[in-house]
Amino acid sequence: MNNVRTYNSSVRVGNWNEDIQLEEDALKEFLEKRDRGELPSQKRSKLKDLLFKPVSLSISRDGYVHYGDIVALECLGSQDRTNYTNDGPRSTCFLSTTPQASNLLQMNKLEGNCDVSGSTTLEPNLRSSFVITGCEPHQTKGDKLCYGQDFFLCTLDGEGGSLFLQSDRATLQKSAPQSRHQAVTYVPKPSALTKWKILYYDPRMRMENEGLPVPANNIVIMSHTVTNQDLAVEENFLMRTPFGHKEYEISANTFLDSHRAEKDVNRWMIMMGVPGDEIRPIVPDCK
Repeated sequence: MNNVRTYNSSVRVGNWNEDIQLEEDALKEFLEKRDRGELPSQKRSKLKDLLFKPVSLSISRDGYVHYGDIVALECLGSQDRTNYTNDGPRSTCFLSTTPQASNLLQMNKLEGNCDVSGSTTLEPNLRSSFVITGCEPHQTKGDKLCYGQDFFLCTLDGEGGSLFLQSDRATLQKSAPQSRHQAVTYVPKPSALTKWKILYYDPRMRMENEGLPVPANNIVIMSHTVTNQDLAVEENFLMRTPFGHKEYEISANTFLDSHRAEKDVNRWMIMMGVPGDEIRPIVPDCK
């Protein structure tokens, strides 16, 4: 009789009924959230689909940039240079927005403060498409943007959140995370810190071009009005986005070469469509 077992794993002890009820409630809650699309994985997938939704850039019919145009900002890569970064030549990238991790799963559109990075995804999407917006009453939609004029660079309306590109002087408490240069972010409200201007890329001809219309798809310098620092790709610093991508850190910092001219990390192209793009046939992906 000493070898007879009086207890086995099927015997219910303690708060077994409460444990079963809690498991059933947890499963029921999970299924309800799944049906409503409220699971974190579902929210993350929907937000990723939203941010990478393709966007058509405005067509520049006269070759110039106008207020109200939807554009992308491209910084060409460094394949022709010999002083490569630690990871090899810098790739061509688009200026792009990224929701901050604390807000990532609570939004159905871009809102609040958003980080800025250089994405190597070169197809214009909601992250990398922006509107040239006037900051003065006389700067109306359709007018040409000129060198030296202040303007706002905004995200798209609606799902884009109509945010404004902002920068401010670097401090010990506020700067770009890795380079420690002047930080660049997208914010909900305009201010003096959200004003930018376009400069001619060659400093020797800068004064001569002041006040002339800015051509589309040409190299320019994008300068912050208050601090006079230029928008830059930090080619030596990569940041990981919530989507798992490694992208270049973006700052406002003027990098000068030995001739006192801005380096290629400060040079951007205001990308727009050209006449004929709207009727160009879509070639299916054969992969």
